[in-house]
Amino acid sequence: MAQVKKAIDKFGLPRIIILVFFFVLIITAGVLNMNVPALLGDVIRRWGMYGILVLAMVPGIQCGIGPNFGVTIGISGGLLGALISIELRDKGFFENFSHNATLDAFMGIFVALLLALIFASVFGILYGMLLNRVKGSEMTVSTYVGFSVVALFNILWLVLPFRSKTSIWPLAGDGLRNTISLEADYKEVFNNFLGFKIGGIYIPTGLLLIFFLACFCVWLFLRSRNGIMMSAAGANPVYAKAAGINVDKMRILGTTLSTALGGIGIVMYAQSFGFLQLYNATQMMGFSCVASVLIGGASINRASIINVLIGTFLFQGILAVALPVANMLLPEGQLSEILRIIISNGIILYALSKSKGGTR
Repeated sequence: MAQVKKAIDKFGLPRIIILVFFFVLIITAGVLNMNVPALLGDVIRRWGMYGILVLAMVPGIQCGIGPNFGVTIGISGGLLGALISIELRDKGFFENFSHNATLDAFMGIFVALLLALIFASVFGILYGMLLNRVKGSEMTVSTYVGFSVVALFNILWLVLPFRSKTSIWPLAGDGLRNTISLEADYKEVFNNFLGFKIGGIYIPTGLLLIFFLACFCVWLFLRSRNGIMMSAAGANPVYAKAAGINVDKMRILGTTLSTALGGIGIVMYAQSFGFLQLYNATQMMGFSCVASVLIGGASINRASIINVLIGTFLFQGILAVALPVANMLLPEGQLSEILRIIISNGIILYALSKSKGGTR
């Protein structure tokens, strides 16, 4: 019994409850004769789809700024990079190097990822410098900065000189659409790479490989010299400063890395979803990312890769299965949108209330 209790304490009672609830939903879906393999396949796809966005929380928490509600700054930079990639494709830039549609798609997404990394990193440096001036209020400031940047980019999406026919409004000829299809660019290019079915469940191998590779890179960084100094600066700034560590520099490093992962994450999200969503669509993404990592067992001071893996799976798993089950139980799918809001925000509220992690 003592070993069982120790295992429960280590994994966390809240995560066990959520995991049990997830399995209850799967069983309920089977009883309702729903396509359970398709639901599980959607859970796995959403796991890889949101994974890097949730991973972006780890460097921010470790460096001492806390959960990065302002990850939408990096997301906006990632969207800018993705739009430029679409513009280059429309001008035939990639066709100059290859006449193969698959190779063009891979080149397009690699260019989008590179530009996203550059823009998000620059934004992250400026963002980190700002957070160094508001120590102790990072979570509040990051939330409002994230909202402000989304509003700023709402204006930019209307005035930037993009001319791709798939991006701009067809009648006015100016301003970007709310939703931009990636069908002609790199829709599901990583999802389909080495993908296969097992028991009716589709495994998006390429998408998961990129997610796991990103997790591995962050894991390696946290064990590098700079990573250890960054974690020390976040855990105990006074001790770190006494040990000769430049705390402000380490905070900027962690914030930049977090923001850069947000930029990369939105490109991976978009290629899996098949669309770019602009304007206010990304405004609340930071809250979902924070909730996911907290559900996974992170605290507002410490986070690890395992918290990302567990939290993203549980959060997205509940959303992916609960909504179809609710639609089946309610006549003609009534209140499905209301239930979606209640479930998603309820999970966020629960996760934030458990921000100290563990069983508390």
